[in-house]
Amino acid sequence: MSALHKELQDHNASSLVYEIENHFIHALDQSQRLASPYRHWLFEQALPVSIAHGLSTLPFEAPEAMTHDGRRESNNSKRIYFNRENQSRFPIISAFTKAFDGQKIRHALTVETMAHLNDALLRVEYCQDTGDFWLEPHTDIAVKRFTMLIYLSEDKALANCGTDIYGAAPDHALIHTAPYMFNGGLIFVPGNDTWHGFNRREIKGIRKSLIINYVGAEWRDNWELA
Repeated sequence: MSALHKELQDHNASSLVYEIENHFIHALDQSQRLASPYRHWLFEQALPVSIAHGLSTLPFEAPEAMTHDGRRESNNSKRIYFNRENQSRFPIISAFTKAFDGQKIRHALTVETMAHLNDALLRVEYCQDTGDFWLEPHTDIAVKRFTMLIYLSEDKALANCGTDIYGAAPDHALIHTAPYMFNGGLIFVPGNDTWHGFNRREIKGIRKSLIINYVGAEWRDNWELA
């Protein structure tokens, strides 16, 4: 265990949750609100720096021998989630999930985005994309009520590795790419027009990110949930 993770383990858990909540809500208040091609938000400094660093250095090995066909579900057996098992292993994951599963952040996100989150379930994926990874333009499935990405790599060689935002079918013209910056990210409320993905390009290093979803009770893979 690194010195940072030991420090976080020894930190008062409720204090960590409080810090994460307040820091994130401030970042949300300061976010850039964009209306085209659909409503989405860009933000910086989502988490306290020590938390962001702690998450970026979690001891999960980047998966190998991945299938790169434009869909994350092709590698379901190798995906990592902030589920109950990983919450019990890592106090920083426990604090993060408690903050985002609590009413304070849910309320702030509901007021800002009008997503229906009161009875939604939290699902957080820890992504480490490498090599020939790409994602085809897609919209999130209907059971996902809210989507947010927080980028965790500090490597400047990954500056062009943000999420791509597309226009409508059938052309899916690239509208812009969310800035890939450490502790920054992207929010949108899934709908039939929220086309996004990741165009083919060289990934120099490990493109780390969190995908935070709030999903409906009909979500089938309960082992993924917080």
